[in-house]
Parts: sequence; structure tokens; C-alpha cells
Amino acid sequence: MNTFRKIRKNAKALSPVVASIILIAVTVAVSVAVAAWMGGMTVGFMGTSSITVTNVAFTPGDAGAGIIDLDLKNTGTKAVTIAQVRVNNELATSADLPLSIKPGDPDTLQLTGITIVEGNTYKADLYDSNNQVVGSVQANAPDA
Repeated sequence: MNTFRKIRKNAKALSPVVASIILIAVTVAVSVAVAAWMGGMTVGFMGTSSITVTNVAFTPGDAGAGIIDLDLKNTGTKAVTIAQVRVNNELATSADLPLSIKPGDPDTLQLTGITIVEGNTYKADLYDSNNQVVGSVQANAPDA
């Protein structure tokens, strides 16, 4: 029995500081996992807004002012209303705006009054009613 007391007397447990650090680390790890799981569920409930540009066609006009035709498809999970389009960061005009597209549906958008120069690169950004970018495309105007 005397030997048992010596062994027990020499056995050391975790200090309270180390035990507290381990508990905090486990709590943080579990809370991060729960937050990631809940974030994934929230995105599924709220839906996504995404427009994919499937084709870009340039039609040069008189004195350089031309037309850009965009073929669009809503690849998100909720309806999207395109409120404005910016081409190379300048507001483009279109008789089609605002344009509402349901999930999975295709549509076309015609942008007018844009000076088209052969071989130049044009970037079109599509904005929803909340001024968030829902789609973007970059294309080069064809050489004549």
C-alpha cells in the first residue's frame, strides 16, 4: 500500500490553465463548424443571383456608334432583374432595361449607342436593382 501512495503522489494531472485552453479551443472549433454549416444552409434558403453571358455580337454603326447584343441565361436559383449595364465602366443605354429573367431562362439584351472600335476589348458588367454585379463578360470587337 505504501508503494501505491508513492505512485499516486508522483502522478501529475493537467494544470487548470492547460485544461482551460483545451476547452476554449474545442469550443471555438465547434462554433466554427456550426457557423459554416448554418452559412451553407442560409445560402440555400436565400438563393443565388447569377447571369451567364452565352454569346456577344458586335454590330458597328454609323460614325462608330454601334450595337452590342448579349445572349443571357439565368444560372442562379432566383429571378434576377437587370437594372443597368456598364460597358468599360460607362453606363450603357438599352430599351430592354429593366430586364427580369427567371431561373434557367435565356434572354437577350441589346446595348445601343456604344462606340465600337475594331479589335478593342469591351467589358460589360450587369447590375441588379441593388447595384450588385450579377454577371460580367469581356470580348474583343472583331476586325473588319
